[in-house]
Formats: sequence, structure tokens, C-alpha cells
Amino acid sequence: MAEEKKKVWRTPPWVDSHIERYLNDPANAVMWDANGAGYDAQVQTLLLTTTGRKSGEPRHSPLIFKAFGDGYVVIASKGGWADNPAWYENLAANPNAEIRVGAKQLKVRARTVGEPERSKIWTEMAKLYPPYDDYQRRAKDREIPVVMLDPV
Repeated sequence: MAEEKKKVWRTPPWVDSHIERYLNDPANAVMWDANGAGYDAQVQTLLLTTTGRKSGEPRHSPLIFKAFGDGYVVIASKGGWADNPAWYENLAANPNAEIRVGAKQLKVRARTVGEPERSKIWTEMAKLYPPYDDYQRRAKDREIPVVMLDPV
């Protein structure tokens, strides 16, 4: 019986270039061409900087977002993988982080959104980026976290 190959998460190739763009030209980094991720549209992104839960080092993640009230919502989808993305685990260990929305920088505190607010926000985010619904189906038993980043 042939040994089954285990899939290993690899950061998509566009992530590093998007981080560099955000660090060097934040005003022009907000809109991201999601074509490289299989969705033919421009979507708005922010740059989340967490503290690595193991390393203690800053970790950058460009994420699709939507402003909600005074805060910003992001989705911990990891493309529908069975586990949460590292940035979400970092926030679980230390919810204090920083975001850049274009040239605007803010300190934020993260919280995972529960029901019934989660369903409402999920619907809005799936309108913004329809692949989220596919990611949730692919994730099966993992309910993909909806994260509110509240300015502090």
C-alpha cells in the first residue's frame, strides 16, 4: 500500500510581495488583485502585525478586511485548511497587535466574534470575498474564526 502524501501548508507566493508593498508603499497596497488566489477582483487589505507566540518577533499578514463600526473584521480562513492560520494563533496568545490600513497605523486588540454577530458579519464578508464560503465547506469541522480588530 502506497504511503499517502500529507499536504503541507505553504505560504502562497503573493504574500511576501504584498507585505513588502505594504511596508514600502502602504497607500498603494490597500487594494490587492486577488486573481493570484483564484478570484477575479480587487479587494481591500490591511497589514496585520502580530507578535509570534513562539519567537516573540513581529509577524506580518496581509488580510482582506471590512470596516465595522470603529473596528476592522478579518477572517481566519487559511484557505479552508483544517487548522487556523499562525496569525490567529498569535492573536489567541496575545490579542494586542498593530494594523496598517493604507498609510494609517493603529494599535488594536483582537477578539473572536461569537454568534449571532458572527453569522451577520460572515455574510457580509462572503459578499466581499465569495471564496470564504468555499473555504468554510473545505474546513469541514473547523468553524473559521471571524476576528474583530478593535482600535485601542
